[in-house]
Amino acid sequence: SSSVPQRNYRVLVGVTGSVAALKLPLLIAELLKIAGLEVKVVTTERAKHFYNAQEIPVTLYSDEDEWQLWKGRSDPVLHIELRRWADLMLVAPLDANTLAKLANGICDNLLTCVIRAWDLSKPLLFCPAMNTAMWEHPITAQHVERLKGFGYTEIPCVVKKLVCGDEGQGAMAEVWTIVESVKRILEERGLPAQS
Repeated sequence: SSSVPQRNYRVLVGVTGSVAALKLPLLIAELLKIAGLEVKVVTTERAKHFYNAQEIPVTLYSDEDEWQLWKGRSDPVLHIELRRWADLMLVAPLDANTLAKLANGICDNLLTCVIRAWDLSKPLLFCPAMNTAMWEHPITAQHVERLKGFGYTEIPCVVKKLVCGDEGQGAMAEVWTIVESVKRILEERGLPAQS
């Protein structure tokens, strides 16, 4: 083993306005079990409806923080600071609206600005989550393919009974699947991902 201390690996989790955002506390808890992992969260305003911020034991950023941080020319720009800080980005869940924004380069909130500025040499994983009818709309496949074309990695949605009562494709991948995907990427990047 090397005498050089291994620095922590930094994961930025993006969360958007899908009902699957209610799994955010569990997702963060499971990610924090990975040794050497630092986690921060960027949330959209709509996502806040589905989880309790008090249950998130890491720094949580939202649009308000971007505007409070910057007062003048020499002040840091939060979406750029977060882009620099993170080694990996995970967007879970990625709702239909934010998927469409990302596919078309729209950056009208903190999360979409971070992703628009993302360093494409770093991994970005995304977990689509939406109603089956939205998932099956032809534009969705086009948007997913465009994100994959940027080099982002899809963690595919799954079939299950959705909160709305419909049954079908569109539910966010299970938390354990997402965490295993993150571990795999970390191992590929040379960080031991034992939990």
